[in-house]
Amino acid sequence: MAQINPYIHFNGNAEEAFTFYKSVFGGEFAMIARFKDMEMAERPISENEAEKIMHIALPIGKKSVLMGSDTPEFMGKHNENENRSKIIISAESKEEADHLFNGLSAGGQVEMPIADSPWGSYFGMFRDKYGIEWMVDFDPKY
Repeated sequence: MAQINPYIHFNGNAEEAFTFYKSVFGGEFAMIARFKDMEMAERPISENEAEKIMHIALPIGKKSVLMGSDTPEFMGKHNENENRSKIIISAESKEEADHLFNGLSAGGQVEMPIADSPWGSYFGMFRDKYGIEWMVDFDPKY
């Protein structure tokens, strides 16, 4: 079966964001590569971008990996308030759902507080302090 792993882009604060995500999910980074580590002769890296993140990976659970990078200046900036796709987390318990929701939403904007939903799951939505949109769900039927 195919597997989907989200890859998110940042305007220069990927390392800060992923350190925050690691504090909530736990674990260790599987990879951190900086632009200076991947410099190519045909595309030199500026001093102010050398330490920025070219690729970072944080394993989550048994099979998922959250990945991301900073966007190089030559590619422009991301609108951090755009209507992005949401990343959904399927928790294994209400307690885990609360932990993830409360941890990741700290400093962000809650769109729907986590609570029992009309469709039978325990669900909440928010935009974190980095502009990434999340949904947390615990469905006791699964």
